[in-house]
Amino acid sequence: MPGGSRGSGGSRGSSIGGAKSYRDEAVVLRTTKLGEADRIVSLLTRHHGRVRAVAKGVRRTSSRFGARLEPFTCVDVQLHRGRSLDTVTQVDVLAPYGQVLAADYGLYTVGHALVETAERFTEVERENATQQYLLLVGALRTLSRREHDAPLVLDAFLLRSLAIAGYAASFADCARCGAPGPHTAFNVAAGGAVCSACRPPGSAAPDPQTLELLAALLTGDWQVARDAEERCRREGSGLVAAFLQWHLERGIRSLRHVERDDTPVLVPAHVPVR
Repeated sequence: MPGGSRGSGGSRGSSIGGAKSYRDEAVVLRTTKLGEADRIVSLLTRHHGRVRAVAKGVRRTSSRFGARLEPFTCVDVQLHRGRSLDTVTQVDVLAPYGQVLAADYGLYTVGHALVETAERFTEVERENATQQYLLLVGALRTLSRREHDAPLVLDAFLLRSLAIAGYAASFADCARCGAPGPHTAFNVAAGGAVCSACRPPGSAAPDPQTLELLAALLTGDWQVARDAEERCRREGSGLVAAFLQWHLERGIRSLRHVERDDTPVLVPAHVPVR
């Protein structure tokens, strides 16, 4: 799942027409109706973090860019700064990922989990927003091209998003003492794989191949990921969901709708949840 987006143009990420206006690349995370014809658009930008802006008149059929501000779309957007909300003044589509994802329910639900996670990790923290933006664009591109199975793309994204936020999981060496692995136990609160000496009560005991799969998703070894058995994929997804929920302190609502062998992945009962 390669990260990154199209190369920045000279004006993207910079002010235009004074400090009140700026232009940037962005992914549309979600939209909310405002009044009779407007929308509030949540954007994850490449250089300005997460931005909430008003798109005036976009719900009218005569709108010049209403269809360009749909979730999952990568855009080149110009905004005018406001007191509480910025205002969208111009927008051009860089990559219409939403058109592909909206046509496939499985891709659509995974796409929603991607953008919801990106939004949650950039609600307050802007320090790593550019990395989260690049990761999100890469995941949406990979998903729209169907380069890998959608659930694998999702789990890879979640693990890497956590790592960017400072919550990288260990799948080999002990997360507590650093003892070389592989180890047979996994504990969410401890940070991942744990040795027998550091293993807290209630730790999970996943299949060793499950930990190999998760390590491969984190590092981008797609050959190992593709060869993983379905039972390991499902067990791994449960561990990823639990790890994410632990660090976010509440779950990602979209995850419950993701199709994984016709059954939603649940947080394992043996994994502590704060």
